[in-house]
Amino acid sequence: MSETGTLRRRFELIGVGLTAALAIAMIGLLAVDALRAYPVAGGLYEQARIAGWWLDHALGTNVFYHPFMWRSIATGILIGVVAPLVGTYLVHREMALIGETLAHTAFAGVAVGLLVSSTTGWNGSLMLVALVVGILGALSVQWLAERTDTYGDVPIAIMLTGSFAVGTLVISYGRGMSGINIEGYIFGDITVVTPSGAQLMAVISVLVVAVVVVTYKQLLFITFDEQAARVARLNVTWYNTLLIVMTAVVVVGAMQILGVILVAAMLVVPVAAATQIAHSFRETLLLSILFGQVSVVGGFAFSISQELPTGGSIVVVAIACYLLAILVSSRSTAAISTH
Repeated sequence: MSETGTLRRRFELIGVGLTAALAIAMIGLLAVDALRAYPVAGGLYEQARIAGWWLDHALGTNVFYHPFMWRSIATGILIGVVAPLVGTYLVHREMALIGETLAHTAFAGVAVGLLVSSTTGWNGSLMLVALVVGILGALSVQWLAERTDTYGDVPIAIMLTGSFAVGTLVISYGRGMSGINIEGYIFGDITVVTPSGAQLMAVISVLVVAVVVVTYKQLLFITFDEQAARVARLNVTWYNTLLIVMTAVVVVGAMQILGVILVAAMLVVPVAAATQIAHSFRETLLLSILFGQVSVVGGFAFSISQELPTGGSIVVVAIACYLLAILVSSRSTAAISTH
């Protein structure tokens, strides 16, 4: 390996190490927030609020002292890890729009949860309802794709439009009832990140990373040569289902920050940027996570400094990373479809 390649590899490993440390720190912060009623965690919680106050004082902001901002930032950091991680497999399988489809399915779940909450007084987690509906939607897409003779994207289009139609009908039905506020889930809003929603994102992140580590070779096999995987008697249906269910749970978690409309961007854009400069699938995987983190951190910084929506800021930074990757790459913009 050349000296330039060695240096590049070193920077990638440093970036991945820092990202992993940051993600672990965010999970720890969410754990302290969840357990703050207990003495030890309560002391750490107060220390964290003091540290946030000093950080606000140093930066001239009014952000880091508030626990709801911790949850939002922690959720965003974790999204920046798991969304590109799953998205790398989806992009290379030409399934980029599946994230948008499952986001619309989760939207229907949130709508149902809001309606039930407003009519019955139920105080359960809306994200848990969205998670269940999202997984059911993912399994339905998989079932339609395997049981019908239509083109591969037809079941995706049917599920995308059908689930959004169900969501709009439910919202219209409950429009006159109190407690129906769906805009934050459509466009993304850091204020909709509840403690239970942030904790759910932490659990999702740990599970998704663990599953990808354990099944990396199998998912890689079906991504690049599904027919050969079937000949090798790999249970392709099971791994396809696993991938689409992981996508569903990641989409539900990411919907809190990015909203239904923008959630698919974090599955696709960081991966698209990585494919412009990566030399292998493994490197694409690592670089997409790094681009995801740059997008999230940069988006939060831009959003806070300019008082703009966080979801849109994150996506704009991600697209800027993609354009920059094209400029520094010797490949054409068609590299994503051929790499």
